[in-house]
Amino acid sequence: MSPEQAQGRTNEIDGRSDIFSFGCILYEAVTGHKAFEGKDAIDTLNKIIRAPVAPISDFRSDAPNHLQRIVRRCLAKDADERYQTIKDVALELKELRHELIGSAGTDITVSPSSATAGSTSSAAPVSSDATQPAPSSSAEYIVIGIKQHKLAAAVALLVLVAGGVALGLYVHARNTEVAIDSIAVLPFANTNSDPNTEFLSDGITESIISSLSQLSQLKVMARSTVFQYKDKEVDPRKVGHDLGVRAVLMGRLIQQGDNLTIRTELVNVSDGTELWGQQYNRKLADIFAVQEEIAQEISDKLRLKLSRPEKQQLAKRPTGSVNAFQYYVQGRLYRQRSTQEDLITAAQYYEKALKEDPNYALAYAGLAETYSVRGLRGYMAPIEGQRKAEESARKALALDENLAEAHAALGESQVAFAPSNFPMGDRELRRAIELSPSLAIAHSYLGISLVRQGRLDESLAEHLKAHELDPLSSTIARNMAIPYYFKRDYARALELLRQANELGPPFATTFEIGIYIQNRLFNETLAELEKAKRERKNDAIVIYSIGMVYAAQGKRAEALQVIKELEAMSGENLDEAHWIAKIYATLNEKEMSFTWLERGLATGAIGVFYKDEPVWDPIRNDPRFADLLRRIGIPQ
Repeated sequence: MSPEQAQGRTNEIDGRSDIFSFGCILYEAVTGHKAFEGKDAIDTLNKIIRAPVAPISDFRSDAPNHLQRIVRRCLAKDADERYQTIKDVALELKELRHELIGSAGTDITVSPSSATAGSTSSAAPVSSDATQPAPSSSAEYIVIGIKQHKLAAAVALLVLVAGGVALGLYVHARNTEVAIDSIAVLPFANTNSDPNTEFLSDGITESIISSLSQLSQLKVMARSTVFQYKDKEVDPRKVGHDLGVRAVLMGRLIQQGDNLTIRTELVNVSDGTELWGQQYNRKLADIFAVQEEIAQEISDKLRLKLSRPEKQQLAKRPTGSVNAFQYYVQGRLYRQRSTQEDLITAAQYYEKALKEDPNYALAYAGLAETYSVRGLRGYMAPIEGQRKAEESARKALALDENLAEAHAALGESQVAFAPSNFPMGDRELRRAIELSPSLAIAHSYLGISLVRQGRLDESLAEHLKAHELDPLSSTIARNMAIPYYFKRDYARALELLRQANELGPPFATTFEIGIYIQNRLFNETLAELEKAKRERKNDAIVIYSIGMVYAAQGKRAEALQVIKELEAMSGENLDEAHWIAKIYATLNEKEMSFTWLERGLATGAIGVFYKDEPVWDPIRNDPRFADLLRRIGIPQ
């Protein structure tokens, strides 16, 4: 993984990232050691991003300076400082080979047989131990060549490997059937400019994304990322490079009365050529058939070998009601905005969709997700949010047991609230990913579940996958900071949080205020919070965050005043008990913190509880804390 990949900078990933990866292989083949190896996944990623690679001469005193320069340039942190093509690497290695041959005074021919037999005049003797198994791959030949031959023979092998990689990348770029393994479906343009028909263009886009996301051979960019390009003039090649995909689907829709005209174009990002284009002239009632046809045409054009279940999923129509479809699309629009009012509106649209079509499983899944978010953000009682989310998700699965979004919603309802059922929740989330590998939100939910269980390295891997699929989602980008925050790498967590703030408004989650506090950014953060408070009236997260800063500053009177405000907002259900306990813990008032945690757990008011969150350090060693974790369901 290159530094730009490790940091989630998807728009910077290109062939130079592959060169970094090749440099890692080359380094390990020569030295027998990994270029970047930490004590765990997060430490390794930190080394990839920041640490210089140890010189090859530390392990191989006979390594020529030219080889060290080649490896060092492949492993440059800045992609602009690396070789720009793999062909350049192959040429450098070939030149090095000639230098070594010249100094040895003989030519060398390398093949699998010579790599194991040691037949060249410049090669060191090779053991003829007949019990040693023959190499099974080109990678093993490289290692044998390095260990058993002089560097000239080893470099000759590496020249062949680099040449093979160059040829492979060339074929990959020229062969459409192999190259197109990822796609971004941009929002279809509504050429009518009629807001009343906007649901058609948005809905077709979303339906195609949903259908293609179920194909295991294709990486599909998520809705929240591609809809950033809505109503913008775009260059498909630039969009493709920015998002790290190999193809971009664009479309236009024209409605005249009951008649629809839909034009589509699939563009190859590598050279800008049209891979496929089609025009559909249909009646409005045929909109679901068109969506199915487009998804099928794309899979056929890309020569994807679909399994029987994948073929069945592509042919499945979530609803037959145009009105229900319209309400669902509008619900999705408000769900993406995620303010307190927008989430309520989203739920209302999902309910309207279900009145039109009571068997609309996707609408139930959307409703479940809305309830979860409202409960977790304190916009409704957490216990009520969890109950309604689980109930809606189960209704969706009763209608369609293979609906990935429903499995994801049910999994979220089990892992995001206390007490939690992690075995069941993780099982549901992994089933969602199995059914729809490109469903970014399922990877994100699983990442949250794993981090709550203390499995920080595994969590980071899921967050990185979610970010790869949905790079412009501020929520997913924000969640990537969590494992670093809990590992006490506060600088890196802050860096990621600020990147996320460029995609969406800050203070959208309860954990992020802790990152600002640990970096001691009190005045700057309070100023931003006061601004957010003016824009987001009665938002519990903003009010709680202000109280946390006051507590961290030692302003006890101000913090207690915020607690009173949260108590008034909590009502009989004590909805904000969890957050009140955090403020008391930050004030180092252990007894009050435990009191509010106990009250919150008794009333079902504990949402996402992170056992590794630094805010709990003042009470972590108290036996009551371990007992609390046990009752919440968090493994220890």
